[in-house]
Amino acid sequence: MLFESFATAQSVFLGAIFVIALVMGAVVNKTNFCTMGAVSDWVNMGDRGRLGAWLFAIAVALIGVVILERLGLVDADGAFPPYRNGQLIWAENLLGGIIFGIGMTLASGCGNKALIRVGGGNLKSIMVVLIIAVIAYYMINPFPGSDQTLFTLLFYDWIRPLSIDLAPNQDLGTVIAGAENAVTARLVIGLLLGLLLLALVFRSADFRGSKDNILGGFVVGLAVLAAWYVTSNVMVNVDDEPTGLSAYVQNWEFLADSSEGKPADSRPLNPQSFTFINPMGQTYGYTKEAFDSAYLTFGVVALVGVILGSLLWALISGSFRIEWFASAKDFLSHFIGAILMGLGGVLAMGCTIGQAVTGVSTLAIGSFIAFAGIVFGSALTMKIQYYKLVYEEEATFLSALVSSLADMRLLPNGMRKLEKV
Repeated sequence: MLFESFATAQSVFLGAIFVIALVMGAVVNKTNFCTMGAVSDWVNMGDRGRLGAWLFAIAVALIGVVILERLGLVDADGAFPPYRNGQLIWAENLLGGIIFGIGMTLASGCGNKALIRVGGGNLKSIMVVLIIAVIAYYMINPFPGSDQTLFTLLFYDWIRPLSIDLAPNQDLGTVIAGAENAVTARLVIGLLLGLLLLALVFRSADFRGSKDNILGGFVVGLAVLAAWYVTSNVMVNVDDEPTGLSAYVQNWEFLADSSEGKPADSRPLNPQSFTFINPMGQTYGYTKEAFDSAYLTFGVVALVGVILGSLLWALISGSFRIEWFASAKDFLSHFIGAILMGLGGVLAMGCTIGQAVTGVSTLAIGSFIAFAGIVFGSALTMKIQYYKLVYEEEATFLSALVSSLADMRLLPNGMRKLEKV
């Protein structure tokens, strides 16, 4: 997709992402695709249907990306965020994933689900999205009158030194086969892993028995793949040379006649796909800058597209419902959950879609770590909540935590404080 002007190319870039996000929002609402729900069904009922939909989305995106990358149609090496960065920030991926998993359980859903619920009329989710947006923004951007961010204040000094240098890239293909053979290795690894996931998913009767699970997983995976393709292939013709949008902005003073229309940052024009925590922060920044078009990014249009797609389906299906907090306890749970999702989502460099689907499709090791952390944090929180529900006042937080860890075989069963439920 080669265009003669940057403005046209950028319009196509953003417009295509909006349409893809619109479709994804409608289908996710229709099919009740929910990553937190997937963990809940699995942990509490042993139902793997929605978990299968999540894994199906990963398989579709993964197989598609490694094939298109081999054909030169996707550039995941230059992604934003840099999933394959040679510095493996494993502790940030893991801790951020756990924090995010706890937060999404307390707030009744991940970032993507919160956007879907906003479109469906859930006012609780508007508060959740607003809190995530502010936290995510200040995790990356300095406070007014300061050079400090939430990340530098809370995490940087003690967690960044734990990173491991895996230069040039941390993806499985590069680590196993070296940079020269990375593309071919990623193709082989990606196809094997993707096919293994497909076999695992379609073995489950819970998954196969629901057309919505199949449709939801397929569309989410395909949307992630489509976004990778669009953002890797929209180019500007510069002296008969295809030039990526990010590269064009970096050389703006040499290529453009004036500063009019120049984006504030070139990185959001790199190849990328869907993630929803940092984009909430970008959307806060966009409104903070009085809707200046220089701050309009992939993340902003993706967020709006998902909400409008969900709203469209809610209106068509008659499922639009206004919902508010049931109690002060419900409010507090969502409030704390939103804060944790904002912190954890940025620290882990992604959410249940951003890392577990988009990130895993690049075979980045950090994405697998973040994915594991999210599932662990969510599953542990659900188990604790369940023990507290069953045993009521008899169960302290500590006894519920120890018993939950025993259930997960992370502590000896003899340490259990409560009978297994």
